[in-house]
Amino acid sequence: MEEGLSLRSLINHSFEVKEVDVRTYSPLTLAFIGDGIYDIIIRTVIVEHSNRPVNELHRRTSRFVKANTQALMIQALLPVLTEEEEAVYKRGRNAKSHTTAKNASLMDYRMATGFEALVGYLYLQDKTERILELVKKGLAEIGMEL
Repeated sequence: MEEGLSLRSLINHSFEVKEVDVRTYSPLTLAFIGDGIYDIIIRTVIVEHSNRPVNELHRRTSRFVKANTQALMIQALLPVLTEEEEAVYKRGRNAKSHTTAKNASLMDYRMATGFEALVGYLYLQDKTERILELVKKGLAEIGMEL
């Protein structure tokens, strides 16, 4: 196996997963994978910054992954999104979900779903650097530091 392959490429190779056109995925499927990717980014940075008790790691992580924070981030990021990225975000935001967040308004939840769909879309296209750029900028724009 080659060095320098993306995590997604390594997973697909190891499990013999066939390539699928990312544009064929539903926005809620994109949000499903995007939620996990965003979570792993935040968890990685928090763990790498300090080795703390798990309950403290969870508490710190929760501040960044809640719907309200993601909604604020995507609002701050809208001016720097490409047309394609904005279209993916809007598809995710407008998708009809059968669930809602426990501690978020419907609008925050929908905007967070759109943000997660964008992260999922970029991940499935191996655009990890773009995801990291957007997450870092989004957090900085809303005044949250990891």
